[in-house]
Amino acid sequence: MNEQRDLCVVFADVSGSTQLYEKLGDTEALRAIDRCVQSMERATVLNKGRVVKTIGDEVMAVFDSAAQGFQAASEMQMRIDEMPPLGSGVKLAIRAGFHFGSAIVENNDIFGDTVNTAARMAGLAKAGQIITTADTVAALPALLRESCREIDALAVKGKAEDVRVCEVIWQEGAELTMMSARTAPAAPMETRLRLQHGAEELVLGPARPAATLGRDVASDVVIHDPRASRSHAKIERRRDKFVLVDMSSNGTFVTFHGEAELALKREEVILRSSGQIVFGHSASAGESPEVLKFSVEA
Repeated sequence: MNEQRDLCVVFADVSGSTQLYEKLGDTEALRAIDRCVQSMERATVLNKGRVVKTIGDEVMAVFDSAAQGFQAASEMQMRIDEMPPLGSGVKLAIRAGFHFGSAIVENNDIFGDTVNTAARMAGLAKAGQIITTADTVAALPALLRESCREIDALAVKGKAEDVRVCEVIWQEGAELTMMSARTAPAAPMETRLRLQHGAEELVLGPARPAATLGRDVASDVVIHDPRASRSHAKIERRRDKFVLVDMSSNGTFVTFHGEAELALKREEVILRSSGQIVFGHSASAGESPEVLKFSVEA
C-alpha cells in the first residue's frame, strides 16, 4: 500500500570518496566515510527526519517540511566541516541537495519526481555546497529564505522547462551576495548543439537538453569503438551552455577547431564553437578513429 504526500527529500554524499581510497588506503578511507555517514544520520534524526537508505557514502533522508530538510542539510555540512583533518592532512567534505514536493511513500521507501529532482540537486553540488530549487526556497520560512541565493536555471532530465537552482549559504557569518528580489536571472539563450556521428545527426536544445554517449545500445549516440566504455560520457545543457562530462575508463578526447587536443579523465568541459570528440583514445592513436563532430549554434 502506498500514499502520496508532500515531503522534503535530501541527498548527501562524501565528496571525492574515490580519491580518499587512493590517498588513505581502504581501511582508513572506509573508517572516515563511515564517520561522515554516521554524522549525516545523526543530523537527520535531530531534525526530525528519517534515513530512507544509505548506499556506500551516500545518505537519502526524508522530512515533513522544507525547513527541516534545510536545517538537516546545513547541520550535515557543519558537522563534517568541524571534523579535524585526517592524519594525512586530508579534509573531509560532503555535498548535498534537497527538494520539497509531492512524493510516493511505499514500504518505507520514497519514489517520484521529487526524489529525482533532489538527487539532481545533489549531483550539481560541489564539495561543501548545498543546492536546492527555487520552488523549495519558496516553501521555506522567510528567515531561512534569506540564506538562499539563486545561481542559475538549468535543464533537468524529465522537465520540460529549466529548473531555477539556488544555493544554501550554511556557514555562520558568511558574507552573502544576495540577488535582488526584483532582479530575475537573464533568460538563457536559445543555444543549440549539433552532433554529427557518421550519417546520424542529433540536435540538443531546450526541447532535448541531454544525450548519452557510449557502447551501450541504449545510448543516444552509440559508439562502436571497443576502447569506449558502455556508459562513456554525457552531454547536458546547463543554462545556455552544453557541457561534456566524461564517465569512462579510458578518457574522452576533445579537439576544438584550431586548438590542441584536450584529454578528459572523469572531468567535464564546456563545448564551444565547433570540433570533434573521440572516445577511449587520442585521435592520433590508430587509423580512422570513430569521431563525433559538434558545433554550437546560437
